[in-house]
Amino acid sequence: MIEDLIRPNVRAMKPYSSARSEFQGEAQVMLDANENSLGSAGPAEFNRYPDPHQLSVKQALAPLKGVTPAQVFLSNGSDEVIDLLVRLVGVPGRDSLVITPPTFGMYEVAAALNDIAVERVELNADFQLTAEAVQQILASDAKIVFLCSPNNPTGNALLAADIEAVLRGFKGLVVVDEAYADFANQPSWTTRLGEFPHLVVLQTFSKAWGLAGIRLGMAFGSEELIAYLNRIKAPYNVSENTQRLALAALADTTRFEAMRQELLAGRAWLEAELAGLPIVEHIFPSDANFLLTRFRPDAGAVYQYLLSRGIVVRRPSQPACAGTLRLTVGTRAENAALVAALREFSA
Repeated sequence: MIEDLIRPNVRAMKPYSSARSEFQGEAQVMLDANENSLGSAGPAEFNRYPDPHQLSVKQALAPLKGVTPAQVFLSNGSDEVIDLLVRLVGVPGRDSLVITPPTFGMYEVAAALNDIAVERVELNADFQLTAEAVQQILASDAKIVFLCSPNNPTGNALLAADIEAVLRGFKGLVVVDEAYADFANQPSWTTRLGEFPHLVVLQTFSKAWGLAGIRLGMAFGSEELIAYLNRIKAPYNVSENTQRLALAALADTTRFEAMRQELLAGRAWLEAELAGLPIVEHIFPSDANFLLTRFRPDAGAVYQYLLSRGIVVRRPSQPACAGTLRLTVGTRAENAALVAALREFSA
């Protein structure tokens, strides 16, 4: 089934192969890639190209996720793998993808870049899929559907029953974007990969792992699908420095859990403080590390006031989020500064 979804030219192409990727074992002399063998102006180890398959990172990551290394794809941020998935199955000028607004804007950017049409299936007022919306997705001939859960910018997880209904009936790839899943109290869809060969789960090191600066995204899927992604990626898409920093983080899961718990506590504190402000009309339920908050009478004025105080928040542009600001949970000091500024504005 997966092969039927792949663009014919991708099925037929011969991928780029470096000598480094063809060699197995520990090389004593590496004269294959025209590197500077004398070293570098920086750390000596960075004069060589990184492992093109990131095997050490995948081997460390796979047990944490309950998958095999062959089911893991690593990317230069989630943006790269979103683009690759669209290119993998979507024929420019002919095919389409499905999104569920309001949702993460990069899906539309990838579609536009690759000349893929966008079918929009709107979420309801609670930012969930309705029965009619699920049927609309199932009836589509699109090659791929993106379901962001927990959703950005709304913060809520989509109902598991609705995602499963899409998985059981949609004919194309189903991509569940779990960038914020570490903040949600529900199992990851990586636990269902064996049931659904057309399922792809996206995660990231940018949120709960606290490593947005290294730009490392993760995709999990069937071995067949991951092999196709490896076929079309750039040869050295994840830097040596990124791989080293990821390995260090994966070796310190205690710190990861401590940060996750601190952010969850910060989310609860911030929500309680916001609820007591007269300018706050509604705080939407969040399974992420941010709170989508509706302000009255004018969210734009609140936004500008915060900017004047040196506090940058997100003002969602999608119509369903009119009147809202997306507030990231920060450090204790940052959260306190945000609440203090909002109190000043209220006064």
